[in-house]
Amino acid sequence: MKHLAIGLAIVSFNLFGANIAIIDSGVDYKHRQLVNNMWQNSASKTVDADGKTYQDDTHGWNFAENNNQIIDYKYLGTFSADCTKIFDVQAKILQGTATAEEKDWYKSKKNDPEFLKELQKFGNFVHGTHVSGISASEANKAQLIGLKLIPTETPGSAEIAQFVSDNATLATAAQGDNPMVKLFLSMLAGRQVEMLTTVGKYTGAVKSEIANGSFGVSMNAVKPIIKQLVKQLTGSDPTDAETDEYAKFFVDEITKGSKDFVGAAPKTLFVFAAGNDGTNNDSIPASPANVKTDNTITVAATNGVSSLAVFSNFGQKMVEVAAPGVAIDSTVPGDERLRMSGTSMAAPYVTNVAGLVKDANSGLNPAEIKKILMETVDVKDFLKGKVTTSGIVNRARAVKAAKLSKTMTIETAISQSKRWVADESASFWGTRRVSEKDLIVLPLPSTF
Repeated sequence: MKHLAIGLAIVSFNLFGANIAIIDSGVDYKHRQLVNNMWQNSASKTVDADGKTYQDDTHGWNFAENNNQIIDYKYLGTFSADCTKIFDVQAKILQGTATAEEKDWYKSKKNDPEFLKELQKFGNFVHGTHVSGISASEANKAQLIGLKLIPTETPGSAEIAQFVSDNATLATAAQGDNPMVKLFLSMLAGRQVEMLTTVGKYTGAVKSEIANGSFGVSMNAVKPIIKQLVKQLTGSDPTDAETDEYAKFFVDEITKGSKDFVGAAPKTLFVFAAGNDGTNNDSIPASPANVKTDNTITVAATNGVSSLAVFSNFGQKMVEVAAPGVAIDSTVPGDERLRMSGTSMAAPYVTNVAGLVKDANSGLNPAEIKKILMETVDVKDFLKGKVTTSGIVNRARAVKAAKLSKTMTIETAISQSKRWVADESASFWGTRRVSEKDLIVLPLPSTF
């Protein structure tokens, strides 16, 4: 992958490019390869549509801790060297250059519960910065706005226990009563939606044209939490069938409510990661990946441009496009870079292209940008039946269509761009197909 282009273009007009909100776990705004791409609030505050004030939101806002610090720098340098080493060794394994000793070390670390716990926290810390680097890659005018939604250390079971305690009367009523358990889950989902809607209102207030959402909850990922919660409520472990029913209900509730989240910023195109469970979102729900409106698009991950990544969620109805998401090199806190994998890495590829499309024709609205992204893809047989378009986003073709759309209809612009711009090769993306055996793919970050 080419290194980021940094520095602002010296022009007398259109000095800044698209405002891109990074709704994630924080952004290292001091990173030397991101600093010139950071949005700077020209005012001393932002006021959303409800009159809520965000004071001194210089580069964005921290919704996890309700302050203007969009990254927890206190974590910088606190992780063991093994957290970065494991991704470096993984890259060597993928490239076929790892020694037998390195392979043995890698295997032992993958089976070390304490290390994996630390790695999860490390993943949360670096995730938003990694996503940011991809979103701004070779887009030197892009303006990144940090919206920290995911805490570095998620409260998990402690938060669930507190929620039960805060709603003791309802919790008592829920014991052994299926409808009441669902009411309780609906309330918990409602709290998540309320937070997301607040984020959406801020996204609209800062006039973000594109927003990247490489976060979420899936039915499979949330099952352990749901099982624990139901046991707390009813006093007994739910059956597997009951757990599936409750988990699906919970994710569906968040998905339905999240229409308010994206609806709060109607002039923003939200780009969502499909999820890393390797499952079909059409039948096993994930959110916000399954929020379907004119201003949302969901992205699966491919291995180079040759196959669907084994970990990637998919869905002919619920996932529109794909982009490379295996061993993607990008920025991490502390002026470093790292190769990571996931639909979290595929989504910002599409965010990056969406921003360039908006730059090419500032008059395009979210639905029109989405149309261009979807109708200029490189169609791949291995994606047929897996994503709506059967294709990988084509950066050059999408940008060409956007430029042409300034003087002709979007339909004609898309048609001409498809004739004039060839499919992109693996070398263009800076990725190639590699073995996914023993690949480390962290789950999508979540508030749970």
